[in-house]
Amino acid sequence: MKKIHLFIMVMGVLLMAGCNRGGDNKNKAAPGAAPEVPVFAVNTTTAVNGQIQDYLALAGDIVAGSTVDTYSDVAGKITRLYVSVGSRVTRNAPIAEVDPSKPGMTFIPGVARSPIAGTVVALPAQVGMTISQAVPIARVAGGSALEIKIYVAERFISKMTRSLPCEITLDAYPGEVFRGNITEISPVVDPSSRTMEVKVNVDNPGSRLKAGMFAKVKVITERKNNIVKIPAAAVIQRFGENYVFTVETDQGDPAFRVARRKVITPGILIDRVLEVQAGLSAEEEIVIRGQTLLEDGARINVIDRVAPLSVN
Repeated sequence: MKKIHLFIMVMGVLLMAGCNRGGDNKNKAAPGAAPEVPVFAVNTTTAVNGQIQDYLALAGDIVAGSTVDTYSDVAGKITRLYVSVGSRVTRNAPIAEVDPSKPGMTFIPGVARSPIAGTVVALPAQVGMTISQAVPIARVAGGSALEIKIYVAERFISKMTRSLPCEITLDAYPGEVFRGNITEISPVVDPSSRTMEVKVNVDNPGSRLKAGMFAKVKVITERKNNIVKIPAAAVIQRFGENYVFTVETDQGDPAFRVARRKVITPGILIDRVLEVQAGLSAEEEIVIRGQTLLEDGARINVIDRVAPLSVN
């Protein structure tokens, strides 16, 4: 009986050993099989050749470009007004009638006339008011010229020059851009605010802009044409280098695409758009999402191609 028990125990040990060897063989890769290569999912876009511009964002009120006050030649009481605020007048058009008569003396009323053609933008005079020759009766804005007064911080003064182009937007006309340029720069800096007054003229097609409106002004301080530009999100900064990953076909297996690391020289950065001065050409496909885990030569799967930047 003892021999039978011993035989059963030996057989059990041998069976267990055989099972363990079979499990080890299953865990081992087949001889000569290549290890699996990871594939990274990315989004890409295309570098473009176009324009980039640096600007200074400011704001100010629209004012009449040139205004002239109207005065009476005689002192007396205003007996009649010929205009109201907003009236269009020609040169020498009557503005108000002023009676210089005094108790016991009667004189012919005088007429105050507009010195220029334009629009009445202010009318401080009222019928029945007694005025002197030093009191303005009305203010007339000449023509349709408008200006915007903006105030530039002292640290940006070096960028200001006459004739710099400006892009003007207003809440009253959302989505529209009006054009203008700097016409006048103050020769002094306000010591209390440390700002300098700058005047910008503005085109006013259809006379839609009105004095008193609030405007947002982009003063274009630098404009570069025919440069390569990309979304700033595509750039990785490590170890003092700036680089992007471009997309190429895997030379070892054309069925796959790989990422190639390219060091670039960045230029100006405006509104998350970066100028590339060297290291990248227009029309190259670059990775803009998923690039943080990539290494040079890593296999990638392009999930989405984002529309390239506008050339302007």
